Amino acid sequence: MKLNPVVFREYDIRGVFEQDFDVDFAYQLGRTYVQYLIEKYAQPPFKVSVGHDARLSCPQIKKSLAQGLMDGGADVIFLGLVTSPMTYYSTFDLDVSGAIMITGSHNPPEFNGFKICLGKQTIFGEEIQALRKIMDRGVFAEGQGKETFHSIFPSYLSRYKKEFGTLKSFPFVLDCGNGAAGCIVKELFAQVGLNPEILFLKPDGTFPNHHPDPTVEKNLVALKEAVLKSKAVVGIGFDGDADRIGVIDHTGEMIYGDELMVIFSRAILKTTPGAKIIGDVKCSDRLFQDILERGGQPIMWKTGHSLIKEKIKVEKAPFGGEMSGHIFFADRNYGFDDALYAALRLCEILSQTGKTIPELLEGLPKSYNTPEIRIDTTEEKKQSIVDRLKQKYHLASASYKTNLIDGVRISFKNGWALARASNTQPVLVLRFESDTQEGLNKIESEINEVVNPLL
Repeated sequence: MKLNPVVFREYDIRGVFEQDFDVDFAYQLGRTYVQYLIEKYAQPPFKVSVGHDARLSCPQIKKSLAQGLMDGGADVIFLGLVTSPMTYYSTFDLDVSGAIMITGSHNPPEFNGFKICLGKQTIFGEEIQALRKIMDRGVFAEGQGKETFHSIFPSYLSRYKKEFGTLKSFPFVLDCGNGAAGCIVKELFAQVGLNPEILFLKPDGTFPNHHPDPTVEKNLVALKEAVLKSKAVVGIGFDGDADRIGVIDHTGEMIYGDELMVIFSRAILKTTPGAKIIGDVKCSDRLFQDILERGGQPIMWKTGHSLIKEKIKVEKAPFGGEMSGHIFFADRNYGFDDALYAALRLCEILSQTGKTIPELLEGLPKSYNTPEIRIDTTEEKKQSIVDRLKQKYHLASASYKTNLIDGVRISFKNGWALARASNTQPVLVLRFESDTQEGLNKIESEINEVVNPLL
């Protein structure tokens, strides 16, 4: 099949299986990755850990990918069905040169793809394009690697049992969404003394109960109902590969990713005064102001799990996150996004303080905002719309303060607007916020006057 070049995205490789890429591509990617390691390290032999999520296409993709790695001369350490964070964890726990996670993340069932680590770091940007160039060149190393299976579960469980010990139990609900979280979540929480109600535990790549994205409110209906029925303190949802978290408070209200970051950043700043904290461009002004008021150093950065991870490393920040529910701890953890770990950190705060989510957010100014608005369009249109907004608000007017680090974020007197092109789908992402409902309506209407005619 002819490869759709759009699969080489900003921070991973992803598309519709058997439409944008196929098993032959997975094989070629395996060969490409070994050649990439040679050009980076120049010292084979290599060991590469490989895991996959619950999607139905994963076994055949894994088989071809592993064969490509072995034909390039690398040894494959197969982790089986795991979360993306468990694959990341393997780069710290095992003697490997890198890792590849086969996952479609929060995308619909027909999607799949690859999150790729060089050493302990997830590659992005130019490094993703470097893989593409090697694949296009078609010159690969030859070898005869072998494959072994390794269970990462005992080490992963032991690591977090040691960190958290035993927490005081309280009623809460978890929603695995039939994603990869179901492979370990019950054991993980039980070993720290917690016994949550768990929804949709069994991994199932058809996602029969709801779409595996817990940052979209319509996907949290069952979780909300369970929280209210059981009078739980909190409800926590995970996406398809368990690197994104969604939260419902005890009243059934959805907590946005940046509000969750307020809770975590307040806790972090108590133990690490003056710390730098990273938030992506979709996060509320309230988050950055709250960090500043508590003596921290807020840094706004580009959206993307690999980009935030890299920024945390560069800035030596103990914590960061995204509106989309990717949460990164580098104070006690490794700096990668693990929704199960973030859930444990939230449970630790709730257990130790005895407070509810609204009580933990006390003092945060009220605002009127939209969730992340995702508009399906084309690859070409999503970028042209962002460019048009840049033209109007950044290039053609001195009346507005704009931030162009990722799309365009426009500051108004009483709020802000964001427009950016998604790096994972043909989607335009918008978000709006104001200190009044009237202001929110006005900002949203003004931006939509530009956007809607171009869709």
